[in-house]
Amino acid sequence: MPRETDSGNAGDWLWLAQDDLRGLRVLVEQETSYHLCISKLAEVTEKLLKAVLLQLGWRLAKIHDLQRLNDDLRLRDADLAGQLDDLVEALAERYFTDRYPGFDLEDPDWPELRELMARVDQLTEWVREIVEPETTEPTGRSARRV
Repeated sequence: MPRETDSGNAGDWLWLAQDDLRGLRVLVEQETSYHLCISKLAEVTEKLLKAVLLQLGWRLAKIHDLQRLNDDLRLRDADLAGQLDDLVEALAERYFTDRYPGFDLEDPDWPELRELMARVDQLTEWVREIVEPETTEPTGRSARRV
């Protein structure tokens, strides 16, 4: 049965981020496709930030700018945003530079990537505590719209 999703549902953003992380773990374990992994990790971070923001009443904006999302979070939860500054800074530029030609690519640094993944895993756990359980039901439909 297909899973229906809703871009205004914080739980769906969290669900997609967790699904992406499962795939990333396999690639990182095998040290395969470094540039895809670092870019995808930035995308996962975007999804997690959007889940939190939606849960806090933010109106969805179709942007991919991690810095701007973190700034929007700072307006709603300065403590969390401050804790994410280093993570966001480490991933913000990589979101695009490792996806498209025309940029100088850094040599793969798998230990750094694993460290960043661990930080995104911590963020994921925090988001799971924030996003209300009924927004993550398997049907993708929430009893309460965010």
